[in-house]
Amino acid sequence: MQSARAIKQITLPASWAELPWGEYYRVALEHQLEPWWPKIFGFHLVKVGNLSVEIDSRSCLISHQVNVGLKGESMNVIADPHYLPFEAKSVDACLLAHMLTYSVDPHWLLREVDRIMIDDGWLIISGFNPISLLGLRKPISVVCRKRLYRTQMFSRLRQLDWLRLLNYEVLHHANFHVLPWKSANNAHEPSSSIFGCLNVIIARKRTIPLTLNPMRARLLKPKFSNALGVVKNSHQRD
Repeated sequence: MQSARAIKQITLPASWAELPWGEYYRVALEHQLEPWWPKIFGFHLVKVGNLSVEIDSRSCLISHQVNVGLKGESMNVIADPHYLPFEAKSVDACLLAHMLTYSVDPHWLLREVDRIMIDDGWLIISGFNPISLLGLRKPISVVCRKRLYRTQMFSRLRQLDWLRLLNYEVLHHANFHVLPWKSANNAHEPSSSIFGCLNVIIARKRTIPLTLNPMRARLLKPKFSNALGVVKNSHQRD
C-alpha cells in the first residue's frame, strides 16, 4: 500500500472561512450529512479538528458532542488528533471533516480514531477529490500560494480501501459540489458527481469480518450432513 504520509508540514485551517470558497464547502457538506444525522445514535460524538467543529450536527441524536483539536475557542478538549485522550472503545461516532486531507500521517490518524471507536460505531470522513477542478489546480499551488492547494488529496476509492482494511462497512460515499465557486444552494448543482470537488464517506465499524477467506468459511459452516444421515437411516429402518 502506497504511503500517504506527508513529507512537508501541513497546517490545518482554523475555519472554513480561511479556504477559498470554504463556506460553500461547509454548506455543501452539511447538506450531504443532513439526512444521516438522525440515523446516528449513541452517547458520545467526537468532532475532530476545527473544520469538524463548524459542521452543524444539531439534528444528530447524540446529545453529548465533544470538540477536539490543537487550539480554538470552541474546543472542549485540547489535544493532538493523532493522540486522542480517550479510552479504547469509548466513542460512538466520530466526524473527520477534511482531517485526512490536512494530516501529516492519515493512516496513523485513522488507526487512532479506530482505537477509540466502539463496535458498530459511526465514522464520517470528508475531503477534497483529486479528480476535480481543485485537483487540476493543485499542481500550480506554487503560483497560487493558497492554503487549499497545500494539502493531500486522496481519491474516494483509496479511502474506501483504508476503511475496508480496518473492517468498516461503508454505508454511503459520494463526490459532490462540482463547481467550487458556486453556492451549494444552486438549483443546477447536481447532488453527486464523479468530478465533485468534495467527497464524503459514512461507515460503521464492524466486529465480524465483512469477507471471509474460503478456509475460514469452511470451518464456520455448520456440519449437518452426519446428523441428517442418521435421521434418514432411522426412517428407512422404520
